[in-house]
Amino acid sequence: MRLGLGLAFLCIASTAHADENDLVLSRLATRMTDGSGNLTSVVGQNLELRALSSQLGVVLAPHLLTPADTVGFGGFQLTVDYSSTTIDSNATYWRVLQGSSDPTGTGSGGHGSGMMNTVGLFARKGMWFPVPSLEVGAGAVHLIDSHTWSGQLYTKLALHEGYHQLPIPSLAVRGAVSRMMNQRELDLTVASVDIVVSKHIGVGSTWRFDPYGGWNTLLIIPRSEVVDPTPHIDPLTPGNEQDVLLNFVFKDQDLIVRQRFFVGAKLQYYVFQLTIEAQFALAGTSVDDRSGTSEPCTPNAVTTMCDAKDIAQSQRTLSMSAGFDF
Repeated sequence: MRLGLGLAFLCIASTAHADENDLVLSRLATRMTDGSGNLTSVVGQNLELRALSSQLGVVLAPHLLTPADTVGFGGFQLTVDYSSTTIDSNATYWRVLQGSSDPTGTGSGGHGSGMMNTVGLFARKGMWFPVPSLEVGAGAVHLIDSHTWSGQLYTKLALHEGYHQLPIPSLAVRGAVSRMMNQRELDLTVASVDIVVSKHIGVGSTWRFDPYGGWNTLLIIPRSEVVDPTPHIDPLTPGNEQDVLLNFVFKDQDLIVRQRFFVGAKLQYYVFQLTIEAQFALAGTSVDDRSGTSEPCTPNAVTTMCDAKDIAQSQRTLSMSAGFDF
């Protein structure tokens, strides 16, 4: 009995522990005080939330890692994927990371590593219904050094595939969605649409080599949950009842749009396959056009009535996938 209680306690303590890449969204806020230095209100920074969501969205975006050809209606693929994506860790909005050495954002240093790494497990299956040359896939991706997971789904339709003897490439379109989980203050959904071309090359009637490339659009939707700017204060303690009034929610923002280009190659021997891919996401340019104002948001704004432009810088991702094609 005591052993069971001890194990349960350890599990609960482990779950409550925050890792370096977990988010503390209350840091992206301007704190208003009275003449005595007492906190009176908190204003969420839309400008910083938009840039954070834009870069984090690229990190957790749906994985590609497949050429235009499907695995075939009788085929099945199981892979382990690893990706490393750059972030602008010197930007002040990355102070949101639990492991930031400058949580107030007043210093001149960075807020951790300039890379975020993910590992995932994926299954892909070829289909013949409702249309031929259809492939569906599902997987789970974990952001290393955090409690963050994302569930991912995708569908690929090959518009032209299989004619490997002709001097023309295979062509496919894909749609995918990724949903972030296990971060209690921020919901993040990332949808993507892309076009991919590839060419199958047989090597010695044994190896299969499929270089590919394409273009991808990301549609990122951030949604805030209730944020507690004073987690160290218990509002249930007598005298602290008014603390709950400081809780706030970032207002919903317009869709964040990012553009990515990618190139890669899949190498297969028998049922074993290895895929390497490089992606480049252009800098963000979309704007949250809030009705009733044309004023741009500025750092440390004291109002949410402003238009936040995505100031996220360009990002690069290097991915690798290894697994089995049956």
